[in-house]
Amino acid sequence: MKNFVLALVIILGMVATAGLGCGGASGIGTLALYLSDAPIDAENVTGVYITINEIQYHMDDQWITCEEFEGPKTYNLLELTDGNSTLLGELVLPGGHYNQIRFILEIPEMGQNPATPGCYIEFSDNSTQPLFVPSGNETGYKAVGEFTVPANGTVQLTADFDVRKAVHLAASHYILHPTIRLVLNNEAGRISGVVTNNSTYTDIIVFAYEDGTWTDTEDDEPVYPASRFPNAVNSGKMCDDGHYTIPLLAAGTYDLAVAGYNGADFGEVLGFISDVVVESNQTAHQNIDTDALEASL
Repeated sequence: MKNFVLALVIILGMVATAGLGCGGASGIGTLALYLSDAPIDAENVTGVYITINEIQYHMDDQWITCEEFEGPKTYNLLELTDGNSTLLGELVLPGGHYNQIRFILEIPEMGQNPATPGCYIEFSDNSTQPLFVPSGNETGYKAVGEFTVPANGTVQLTADFDVRKAVHLAASHYILHPTIRLVLNNEAGRISGVVTNNSTYTDIIVFAYEDGTWTDTEDDEPVYPASRFPNAVNSGKMCDDGHYTIPLLAAGTYDLAVAGYNGADFGEVLGFISDVVVESNQTAHQNIDTDALEASL
């Protein structure tokens, strides 16, 4: 009788674990998905608008549409900088481990000239230009990053678009390249502080690099489709009161490159600050005196 009971317990245990996916979870959970952006280094651009038709997740070798997001919805990415974000939706997903989602955008292909494009740039003279994608819009824009949706629980995640790297001017057309990374909200830290003794440039942008990843070519004139400061994890632009914030940073050690701009025109790298430590869900305070910056890393 004891052997029968033991065998029954083992069988029931096998049945209970059979429904677990590769992520080690079962059941249904919630993904609270936010959208954010890094500042753009172009003074005459007042808006970068994207229209999202669908949000999809990847499971069992197929892309599945999240029904809770009801597109199309349009967002101005320039309203979502300096740590600001907007909630795209609370999406119901099977519990488990994921490493990417994708956005299906309402965006024209090269050669089209829609009267009202879903994705476009707005300039300070109120003119607009459509954003194109060379490879078409059917495959969507993949956002990459590891996250786990807990069964019967919620995970909060931010999709960082980084329009500075995404938008390029090529042959009189504005091209949109996908540069979206996924960041867990409860693990993200930030660097914040005040810039002082800047009397030369109208704008200061502070770029965060993972420790030791800066190279001497980072500030070179970019060649399409690259951007200046291509390996920066994120960046923050100095506000009128001198404050800056670099949000959505994983825990770790960062080097800061401080760059001066006059409007959209890049001036120079003013200097560096080394070894700024960021902890999960904490703000690292780092003031920047431009007269006291390191000359190199």
